[in-house]
Amino acid sequence: MQGGKLLTVFVCLVSTVALVNAGDPYFYYTWNVTYGTASPLGIPQQVILINGQFPGPNLNSTSNNNVVINVFNNLDEPFLLTWSGLQHRKNSWQDGVAGTSCPIPAGTNYTYHFQPKDQIGSYFYYPSTALHRFSGGFGGLRVNSRLLIPVPYADPEDDYTVLINDWYTKSHTALKNFLDSGRTLGSPDGVLINGKSGKVGGQDKPLFTMKPGKTYKYRICNVGFKSTLNFRIQGHKMKLVEMEGSHVLQNDYDSLDVHVGQCFAVLVTADQAAKNYYMVASTRFLKKEVSTVGVMSYEGSTVQPSSELPKAPVGWAWSLNQYRSFRWNLTASAARPNPQGSYHYGKINITRTIKLANTKSVVNGKVRFGFNGVSHVDTETPLKLAEYFEMSEKVFKYNVIKDEPAAKVTTLTVEPNVLNITFRTFVEIVFENHEKSMQSFHLDGYSFFAVASEPGRWTPEKRKNYNLLDAVSRHTVQVYPNSWSAILLTFDNAGMWNIRSENWERRYLGQQLYVSVLSPEKSLRDEYNIPLNTNLCGIVKGLPLPTPYTI
Repeated sequence: MQGGKLLTVFVCLVSTVALVNAGDPYFYYTWNVTYGTASPLGIPQQVILINGQFPGPNLNSTSNNNVVINVFNNLDEPFLLTWSGLQHRKNSWQDGVAGTSCPIPAGTNYTYHFQPKDQIGSYFYYPSTALHRFSGGFGGLRVNSRLLIPVPYADPEDDYTVLINDWYTKSHTALKNFLDSGRTLGSPDGVLINGKSGKVGGQDKPLFTMKPGKTYKYRICNVGFKSTLNFRIQGHKMKLVEMEGSHVLQNDYDSLDVHVGQCFAVLVTADQAAKNYYMVASTRFLKKEVSTVGVMSYEGSTVQPSSELPKAPVGWAWSLNQYRSFRWNLTASAARPNPQGSYHYGKINITRTIKLANTKSVVNGKVRFGFNGVSHVDTETPLKLAEYFEMSEKVFKYNVIKDEPAAKVTTLTVEPNVLNITFRTFVEIVFENHEKSMQSFHLDGYSFFAVASEPGRWTPEKRKNYNLLDAVSRHTVQVYPNSWSAILLTFDNAGMWNIRSENWERRYLGQQLYVSVLSPEKSLRDEYNIPLNTNLCGIVKGLPLPTPYTI
């Protein structure tokens, strides 16, 4: 298996697994989070390791498996992991963000237990606390289709994970101090592929090997901080088959713009001359392009790659056109035994429209970001815990943010930003980008339909341009400079869920909010009880747990 051996520690017997639930098997892992030293850009620096690995181990699962990970935090400060793209149905307790979970204190451990229920696809995990993500702690997370559910392509010869990201040589602590002091991070120092930076003409060992004539699956994830990255392979087409958990129409691409937080799965056939080739990852939309290469080798080849690299596309219009070319595969099976396109989202009446405009302002001499004039700050007591213990009024106010931004926002309100959304309503969210930079946003707990993206400002008349048939069900949405994008979804997953900028600098400085989706029934049919091993902090520390939900 590529990218480091999958580390599993089975702490129960097979017979015990069968007694727990014969239908949905359990898999147990132990992860030790430590600091270490690595030189991704040739300069020794502190990185975050998981089980001694940078990037962390590849987590390999199958739809509906129960995944139990005991995380030991051996850092010198609190730590959390989040599982980007996993929906955690009825279970926001496992989402691993500040609004739902107390961080794992230094020197202690916490056990995550989640189930990728009725999901397939390519995802990744990463630290959600402070700026830990800037030092590592991330890794690939794949959810395979169950054997009884067919996938719309032949089984590949092998399955590879490709983690691409921008990178800084300064530590996460130094970068955090920059932002806390009002400074910006500036452009990244380099780009990595699976934690390494290669050079054209260098003696880099191959990251992947292919047998001539065979077809391989590459899961390409942008696990970076702020930069869209274009990915391409010398002399090879990439057939897109899945993105963000959905099978898509299988178009061929010479290169793909992979935005922060996105994952694509492509098929690559070893149909060229049997030698070595460069994979290239380069930044987009920056004044100065930063790039790296990695070697993909044909089995047995000693012929070095050509130094002539494929060129990156130019301009954001090209990227927008590629974005619009992605379409849901309406004939493929989903993670459940039914066609994934059987959900006719375009025929559901919209019950609420929320427009979120990205906001930038100076507060107390320091730059802050937000939505609709509100810049979020995390609370000592996680929002979900305050709500569950019926103490939310002591921690935050609902609906400080309005559904429509003011005509002109000159100041930012800095406070916890929680939007209340009625359970099981069909909602339209419009993201407006009034800036010249590329924006990418993510919603935890859900997949949604990205139905349109256009330059200019959104008006209700723009709905006539929506794709109401085969927009891809996904969990990130991109908004191009001075443009807008619209998504549609049913808020049917009870819990507290994070909407955030995938630009981690903006997210850290307030461009995020939470949506509270409460089931009026308070029933196990809609939401799981708080796990008994949950860390309690803030005003709920030491309190007895509330009366559990029942059927």
